[in-house]
Amino acid sequence: MTERLSAGGLSTLHRSVLRMLAEWGPHARRDLAAQMDVPPVDVSRVIRDLLAQGLVQDMVVNIGGRHEVVTLTPTGTAALTTVQDDMNAVQDVLLASLTKGERTQLHYLLRRVCATAARVGAVRPAPS
Repeated sequence: MTERLSAGGLSTLHRSVLRMLAEWGPHARRDLAAQMDVPPVDVSRVIRDLLAQGLVQDMVVNIGGRHEVVTLTPTGTAALTTVQDDMNAVQDVLLASLTKGERTQLHYLLRRVCATAARVGAVRPAPS
């Protein structure tokens, strides 16, 4: 999946930022970094990449101070849909031998493992 993302010039963090903007709407850069629990410098780098590709746009909003707000463009929405479709296709190939029930059980078990790892500080929780 990572290889397919990088072939399109994206990383998992790029995808996460696009997903976050699609699900939660426009965000200030620092709020996006805080919600994703990612260093602001990394989010700024990713947003700079996404701006260069025309996948997001930024605007200045003056509400309680000056904020630079980032939002998804129609091109970004289309790119996110393509990435998600591609990832679903990869997942279908990888899990082809599992029944729907087994896939559900695997998903549940992996979520438990990831939650435990995040709780003990072994990994950062993945952005939803």
